[in-house]
Amino acid sequence: MALINIIKERIGWKRAMPSILLVLNTFVWYIVIYLIFSNIVNELELFEAEKMILFTLYFIGIAVSAILGSQFFQKARVKLLYVWLLMDIAVTPLLVIVPGNGLLTNIFALLLGFSIGIGLPSCLSYFADSTKIENRGLVGGITWSITGFMVLLFIIIANIIKIWEIVTALTVWRVFGGICFAFLSRQHKESGDQKPQSYLELIHKRDVWLYLFPWIMFSLINFAELPILERVFGTEVFVFVTFAEYIFAGIFAFVGGISADLAGRKRIAIIGFIMLGIEYAALSIFYDSPVVSYLFMVLDGITWGLFFSVFFMTVWGDLGEGYEKEKYYALGGLPFLLSNYISILVNPYVSVISPTAAFSFASFFLFLAVIPLMYAPETLPEKHVRERELKEYIEKAKKIREKYG
Repeated sequence: MALINIIKERIGWKRAMPSILLVLNTFVWYIVIYLIFSNIVNELELFEAEKMILFTLYFIGIAVSAILGSQFFQKARVKLLYVWLLMDIAVTPLLVIVPGNGLLTNIFALLLGFSIGIGLPSCLSYFADSTKIENRGLVGGITWSITGFMVLLFIIIANIIKIWEIVTALTVWRVFGGICFAFLSRQHKESGDQKPQSYLELIHKRDVWLYLFPWIMFSLINFAELPILERVFGTEVFVFVTFAEYIFAGIFAFVGGISADLAGRKRIAIIGFIMLGIEYAALSIFYDSPVVSYLFMVLDGITWGLFFSVFFMTVWGDLGEGYEKEKYYALGGLPFLLSNYISILVNPYVSVISPTAAFSFASFFLFLAVIPLMYAPETLPEKHVRERELKEYIEKAKKIREKYG
């Protein structure tokens, strides 16, 4: 009960709720729609090269549209987010009529990627502008905790019902998100006092690179290792581990969000990379041990929870404080959004890759990624940490006084 009261006091629910629902709805939709799309493509009677073209077009659509959206959406963010939601609602049902091959399939793959990326930076920027910097980790953690469990629910349902039924459910989910956003965002005011920045200015910022480089390294290594992990664990164990990781990620996104607001973003990110290094170091030596596979499941799930709340939701909004944040979130979001493509590229070569060498390589570079973070500035302002410590000290002093006064 005390924890619930603290959360109520710290979060301005009226202001934050539209952005929480928008981000929640968007990421559940995005994750599930990629799973459906990849399953559809893999089941098509096409050559592997033709399937690769479809995936390439999909990810190109995401990357190009995210950059374009970050360039133009901030001019009329809320109105264009309405347009984006309508586009997603229109595109989602087309999954059930994807043609077997040819030009239309390629166009659809590109369109699907475009519909995902075009509004995502503004969606996350809207979230950042709707939350206070000292509470952003907590709100992001709550959002991703619910996202993790909702994705699990959709995956369970998808294994029970037919493809057209899950696509219908996903369309209804997006419609529901659009209606909620339209209703709750009516009182939202556009942030008109934010400074614009170009990508050139952004990539010349040292602080951005000190966080972006480890995040890129994590995204590349983690998704490059996925096909190898599936081969080592076996398909059934790998599916179970992946399923369980969503649960751990859902729980620890909340824990990571609170911790990021109390201890700072930098410390939580460093802890995450150390855990990743440990899990891959253990795999490099004992990858055929069931105990190590469960250790990996727990540590990887915890790390994903920490990283979702810190890297995806919080850091880029913190770094862009006082600026238009679309470009910050586009730059920080693309490594994650495009990382599944790495798994697709690595998959044909899994049989010739040594698990020991692959996991040792991953462990080394994940530990190496801690170095830039050690030099990175803390994005949570020091004054907020001191104010919270002072408030806690005063409350303790009052309790002691009441007890002995």
